[in-house]
Amino acid sequence: MCTIKTALFYEEMESPIGLLTVIATESGVCRLDFGGLEYNQPSLQAWMSKHYLNGELIHSPEKLEPVLSQLDAYFRGTRKEFLIPLDLYGTPFQMKVWQELQNIPYGTTCSYKDIARAIGAPKAVRAVGSANNKNPVPIIIPCHRVVGSNGALVGYGGGLDKKEQLLSIEQQYSIRITS
Repeated sequence: MCTIKTALFYEEMESPIGLLTVIATESGVCRLDFGGLEYNQPSLQAWMSKHYLNGELIHSPEKLEPVLSQLDAYFRGTRKEFLIPLDLYGTPFQMKVWQELQNIPYGTTCSYKDIARAIGAPKAVRAVGSANNKNPVPIIIPCHRVVGSNGALVGYGGGLDKKEQLLSIEQQYSIRITS
């Protein structure tokens, strides 16, 4: 019996917030991790067992060039949104939340409550937080832009220091119009 393997192309890149690992299928980006491949090995293996049982990691900078270029431009302040295909696994609710997160403008924040209202589930604030936490492609889907209802930085899979750094980068490059 022949088992077909799913190619999972990966590359690590240095960024102002540390090493990042990007993983993509032929269809699109499916994962972005803070830290290198070795550091993320336990969670990566669990993720592959769940979604890509026959997945094979293949180091391929050339396959990931478009996303790496866009991430680099983001960190330099010349890209405000990502225009790359994604290949994500999630529940319908998670997908709805992740779609809404992409509507948060660069350099701004909103609350979990705002997201819950925007997707038509105003009482699902905790569920929005949980979906936010499960976002497989942070930065690309900007879950770092979601804050507590009091404006406090809360809950970020990469750590609050990374969330603060990402928001700071965006603030630095946001166009400010003063009257």
